[in-house]
Amino acid sequence: MSEHDCLLDELEASVTCGSVQHRLKVLQRVTDLFVAGSRRHSGSEIAVFDDVLTRLAAEIETKARAQLSRTMAKLDNAPPKLVRRLAFDDAIVVAAPVLASSPRLTDSDLIENASTKSQDHLYAIAHRLKLTEAVTDVLIARGDRRVVRRTARNQGARFSLAGYDKLVKYARNDSNLACTIGQRTDIPRQCFLKLLETASANVREKLEAINPQAAPVIRDTVADVAVSMQHEVREASRHYAGASRDARHLFRAHELSETHVHRPATSQQFEKTAAALSLLGPFPIDLVERALIDKGTDMILILVRAAGCSWTTAKATLMMHAAGRCLSQQDMEAAFKSFEKLSSATARRVVKFYERRGKRPVEADASDTTGPIPAVSDTALRTAS
Repeated sequence: MSEHDCLLDELEASVTCGSVQHRLKVLQRVTDLFVAGSRRHSGSEIAVFDDVLTRLAAEIETKARAQLSRTMAKLDNAPPKLVRRLAFDDAIVVAAPVLASSPRLTDSDLIENASTKSQDHLYAIAHRLKLTEAVTDVLIARGDRRVVRRTARNQGARFSLAGYDKLVKYARNDSNLACTIGQRTDIPRQCFLKLLETASANVREKLEAINPQAAPVIRDTVADVAVSMQHEVREASRHYAGASRDARHLFRAHELSETHVHRPATSQQFEKTAAALSLLGPFPIDLVERALIDKGTDMILILVRAAGCSWTTAKATLMMHAAGRCLSQQDMEAAFKSFEKLSSATARRVVKFYERRGKRPVEADASDTTGPIPAVSDTALRTAS
């Protein structure tokens, strides 16, 4: 350790009266000496280097500290006190290398740093190969959009349930973040459900395009969310409660007819139309509601034909304002031709096809059943036929 002792003496002299150039020269000598034998240094030797380099780091300019940080960030056994000092440097050019790479920083160091330093410091931490839940909790809670996005992209990061909840909340107004966390394989299902509940159709399409194998899961999840949301809205609606009660009464008295679908459809009474068509079918109320608000026409035509209703009623439902279809005369003529070609038997088989695929059989009391989101296609029609 005689060389180390000499360096300590030289350090004292350089700090007391040495020039900047002399201090830099000493720093370079000590750093080179440490790096050259870094794998062979004992714990006590590392401690000596730690004292020397930490003392020197306090007396040199930013550019030199940044170079020292880049060197120490690559070493598994870098002096721990020095690394911590560099990590808490206000100059991000100094702090970033060790924050992003050094294994000498503990979770406690990272949490304290992320809790007190700048957004640039947090962004550097977000680049680490591994991040524990305790660290990501702080990054998500305190970080700006750039930090949160980078943390979410980090495949070595782990998130607590609370952390994922916050990510999903932020993703409501950030489609890029929504796509990022939607691709993570470790996202809890309940968080995935919440994400898709508020995700735009564009985001869901991107997730399907990125991972085609997950497309069925995404669509099923969206269906589950939609059904749940519809159920909650219906349960809270006094209008639906009254419409459902009246339709049930007519159904039980064997008095429910096409008129009870056509009349409310013509007068833009959504709840009464849905309740009557659901029981007349009988069809799952969720399927009927979604067909009524969908801009497409296929499923409406299928349900109305399967319920044994006429084109007059089909036209009335297509013209309801709920879906905002704004169909032209040409569109109506095309819909009429499709309706005429579709037999009641085929229409009922199509509905049954969706029921079997969704594993949700239609009950006689259809108002309490649920079904998958319909996506009518020629393939489905051929399969049902």
